[in-house]
Amino acid sequence: MEPACFLSPFDDHVLGSDLYKSSQPTVVSPKSDRMEPPKTAEPTRIIVDPGTGRAYSKGRLLGKGGFARCYEATDLSSNKTYAVKVIPHTRVAKPHQREKINNEIELHRDLHHKHIVKFSHHFEDSENIYIFLEHCSRKSLAHIWKSRHTLLEPEVRYYLKQIISALKYLHLKGILHRDLKLGNFFVNENMELKVGDFGLAARQEPTDHKKKTICGTPNYLAPEVLLRQGHGPESDVWSLGCVMYTLLCGTPPFETSDLKETYRCIKHVTYTLPPSLSIPARNLLMGILKLNPEERFTLEEILDHEFFTKGYTPDKLPPSSCVMVPELNPPNPAKSLFVKVTKTLFGKRKSKIKKAPSEERDDISKLVTGLMKTSICRQLSHKTVEGNELTPLSGQSPSSSPVQTVAEESSQKSISRSVRGTMASSCEVFDDCITASAIIESAVGLLKNCLSHMPPAEKNPASLACHEHFVWVSKWVDYSNKYGFGYQLSNHSIGVLFNDGTHMSLSANWKKVHYNLTNSKHFSFLASAVPEQLQGQMSVLQYFASYMEQHLMKGGDLPSIEEAGQLPLLLLQWVKTNQALMMLFSNGTLQVNFYNDHTKVIFSKPDHTCLITYINRDRNSYTYKLSSIAELGCSPELQRRLKYILKLLQQRADV
Repeated sequence: MEPACFLSPFDDHVLGSDLYKSSQPTVVSPKSDRMEPPKTAEPTRIIVDPGTGRAYSKGRLLGKGGFARCYEATDLSSNKTYAVKVIPHTRVAKPHQREKINNEIELHRDLHHKHIVKFSHHFEDSENIYIFLEHCSRKSLAHIWKSRHTLLEPEVRYYLKQIISALKYLHLKGILHRDLKLGNFFVNENMELKVGDFGLAARQEPTDHKKKTICGTPNYLAPEVLLRQGHGPESDVWSLGCVMYTLLCGTPPFETSDLKETYRCIKHVTYTLPPSLSIPARNLLMGILKLNPEERFTLEEILDHEFFTKGYTPDKLPPSSCVMVPELNPPNPAKSLFVKVTKTLFGKRKSKIKKAPSEERDDISKLVTGLMKTSICRQLSHKTVEGNELTPLSGQSPSSSPVQTVAEESSQKSISRSVRGTMASSCEVFDDCITASAIIESAVGLLKNCLSHMPPAEKNPASLACHEHFVWVSKWVDYSNKYGFGYQLSNHSIGVLFNDGTHMSLSANWKKVHYNLTNSKHFSFLASAVPEQLQGQMSVLQYFASYMEQHLMKGGDLPSIEEAGQLPLLLLQWVKTNQALMMLFSNGTLQVNFYNDHTKVIFSKPDHTCLITYINRDRNSYTYKLSSIAELGCSPELQRRLKYILKLLQQRADV
C-alpha cells in the first residue's frame, strides 16, 4: 500500500495587494493524490478575543491548507497587521487532530529567531481557533520561484544561509521541522527570509523511538522517511538540498508525473544534474542528496563548502528580485570609492519624512541620476525600491535600461533639441507650466478648514446620487528600482513617470503618445511615429500597459470615462510611506491608497467644487462634497484617513 503524505495545515502563504487577481490554490487529500478544494466556511469579518475583548478586522485571504485558512488581520486598537491562521473546530474534532494543533502552538510560541516567523498569540471562540503570526508582506519563496523559475547562485546562497541559520536554531532546540519546502519560507518587507508553518514539526526522539510517520511534501521527502526509518535532522537537510536544487534548476530533483515513480526515484536517489550548474553547486548537491543519512553533509559542512566560501553572497536582495533577475555585482574597490565620494558630495540632505526600511536605496546610479532630475523629479519623494510586480522585458539584458544614462542626463537641453528636431513634422508641442506646490498648498488649506470645523459624526453624509466624472488611478506598479512608476487611469490611459523625471503616457486606444521632458515641455505624437530616442521608454510604457491589463485588478467600482480632446494627466509626485501611497496629478487630483485595508481616498475638483471619493475595502465607492463633510461631519473611519492625508501633505509642503 502506498504511504500517505500529510500536508501541513498552512500549505501555502498566498500574499499580495488588492491589485493581484485572486488565486485559488488547491490542497492534496491525505488519502489520495487528487486535488480537492478545502471546504471550510468563511470566518466573520470581525474577530473578537473572548478573553481580552480585543477585536481584529479580518482582511484578505492569504493562503489555504489542509486544516486552516490564513487571513490578513488588523488589530483595531493598535492597527498592527498579522497573519492569522483560522482553524474551524469542525476540522479538528478528533482528539489526535486537536493534539496536532496544540503541538504546533506549543512548539512555535517558544521559538524566537530572526529567521523564523514570529508567533504572537492565540485564542479560540465557539467556532474557530485563531493563531496570530508575523505578517510577511513579500509572499514566499514559492511565489518567487513561480515568477522566476530559477534563481542566480548568489540569490540561492542568500536564502539558504538564512534557512540554515533557522535550522541550526531548531535542531539545537531538538525540533525537527519535517516540512521544509518553498511555500514554507516567507519573505518580509526587508527581503529577510522567515521559516514558518510548524504544523508537522516535532521534537527529536532517540533513534529507537523515532516517529515513523510519513509526513511532508512528496517532492521533498527523504528516503529514510519513505522507508519508515524515522525522521531526523538529516531528513531536514535532505529537504534543504531539494529546495536548493529546485531554486537553481527550476524543478524539484525527483519530480515526475506519477507519485509512485517520484517515490521510487527518491528511494534510489535517481536525479539529474543539469550541465548549467556550476561545479561547486553540483558537488554540494551530491553531498546533500545521499541515500545514507549519516553520509550527508551537516549544516556546518554545507556552510563550509566552497559553494558558499568561494561564491559571492549579497548582503541584501532588491525587492525586484521577487519577479525579475537582479543586477548583482560582487564588491568592487573602484565602485566602492565612487559610492563614498558620491555620498560625501550629495548624501547630506535628508527628507523630513522618516523612511521605512524598505525605502532605503543604495543604488549609486540613482543618486547621480537624482542630481540631474527636472523640476518635476526634484519634487518627488521617497520612491521605495519595490519593483516587485514586473518581470524583465523580453530580449532586454539586465544591464540595459530604456531610461537615459547618467551621461545622457547631463544635458536635458540637447535632448530637448533632439526630440524637437526629430518630431517637428509629426507631433504637436505644448508649453504648460505646472506647480505641484500650489496644489499641495491648496489641498492643505481645504483639509485644515474642513477638519477644524466639522462636527462629530458616526456616519458619512449622503453620497452623491451619481459619480462625478473625474479620472483616478485604478492600477499601479512600482518598478522604480530600475525604470519608474507606472499607473493606469480609469479612462484606460497608461502613464509612466521615469526615474530620470520624464513622463510618458499612452492613450486608451494606444494610438497617441504624450511625452513630457520637463514640467513645461510637452510633446504629443502618434504611436507609430515615436522617435528613435524614445523607443526604449516606449517599450517600457507598453510593457507596463500589458502587465497591468493582464495581472492587476481594478481597485474600485468607479465608472470608467473617456475624455476626448483633453491633454493627458501628468503625474507630478508619488510618495510611499509605511502606510500609504499618495499620487498627485497635474489637474489637482490627489489620490491616497492605504495598504493595510486597500481603501482609497480621492480628492478631485470638477467645476471647482472639491469632492472626496472614498473607496472602501470591498471596492465600493462613495463620493461626497467636501463642504458637506465640513458641515455634517463624517465617520471616524474616514476622519482618520483625512487626518493622515493632511499630515502627509503638510510634511510635503515643508520639504
